[in-house]
Amino acid sequence: MKKEMVKKVFACGMSAAMVFAMAACGGSSETTAAAADTTAASADTTAAADTTAAADTTAAAADTTAAAETGLKDTYKVAVVKQMDHASLDEIADAIVAELDKLAEENGITIDYGQVYSGQGDQSILMQIGDQAISDGVDAIIPIATLAAQVMTSCAEETKTPVVFAAISDPEEADLVGIDYVTGTSDALNTDFILDMMLAQNPDVQKVGLLYSLSEPNSTTPIAEAKAYLDAKNIEYVEATANTNDEVISAASVLASEGVDAVFTPTDNIIMAAETTIAQTFAEAGIPHYTGADSFVRNGAFTTCGVNYTDLGTKTADLAFEAMTKGMDGMEDFYKMDGGIITVNTETAAELTIDYSVFADMGELVEVTTTED
Repeated sequence: MKKEMVKKVFACGMSAAMVFAMAACGGSSETTAAAADTTAASADTTAAADTTAAADTTAAAADTTAAAETGLKDTYKVAVVKQMDHASLDEIADAIVAELDKLAEENGITIDYGQVYSGQGDQSILMQIGDQAISDGVDAIIPIATLAAQVMTSCAEETKTPVVFAAISDPEEADLVGIDYVTGTSDALNTDFILDMMLAQNPDVQKVGLLYSLSEPNSTTPIAEAKAYLDAKNIEYVEATANTNDEVISAASVLASEGVDAVFTPTDNIIMAAETTIAQTFAEAGIPHYTGADSFVRNGAFTTCGVNYTDLGTKTADLAFEAMTKGMDGMEDFYKMDGGIITVNTETAAELTIDYSVFADMGELVEVTTTED
């Protein structure tokens, strides 16, 4: 019925137009031409719009089809939670979200991680973040560092939401193993190798400072390993512990006044947060700081041998994607990342007048300068 009415209206319009044209003077041909041009342009515009809309619809349909063919949902929600803000954890978080974006694009889905949360080193803040993530119905939580992982594991206990942690040096010490909804990556240190580096660079080391936090499970095992190593070689050591930024600065000053030949710190987030300040204290005292992560070195420490945190973040995101889309059956308690990368701060080495060329024979050597990121 609608088609017949359109034809009749069009026919009447044409008859009226013909009568008008015959009664009018010659200028009517120009008007008719202009009208024709306008009609053509309108038709072209409409066709282009239709083509664009069709293309958009086709692309959207293709994405939906791709997700359907792989058995995936259209959208997954993930909470990425840092224990606090500092260079190592920031690098890991950046790598995680970059990999999640890549996985989403490759699979034609959306992975919504919103913002990257920071617990600011406060357990109560971390608990609030975890409870909110569970309330929001996230498909996975990715906590970065030990306290964050412990709190998120507790928050997810009832729902069994997958918790895929990043950068836990000692998952067993942190009680993060044997839990069916928890897995992740470990940046466990080779403590003996770092101390081998210390003695290779200076065979005359007589006293070593051990700087760490008693509240960091990451530090428990490597500090025990360091003590055993130094005892076996009859090298004296002085312990200095701290749990706040001000305490870290004070502890570093104490070690400098003790006349230690070098300082060792494991992958300790509390100490890392103050590294830019204490690095100067050690440099002025002529004391090289051997540490558990390259982020320390980028913030002024002398050297480390450990994992690449961008690689660790990427691996963690891959594990989270697997846990969300395939389930956690068959996944390991944790996955230990390969280390072996020696990182040296060349500016700090110059200030200490240290020749670090001996490290080139011990592994892959990466040279960096100080940043405050």
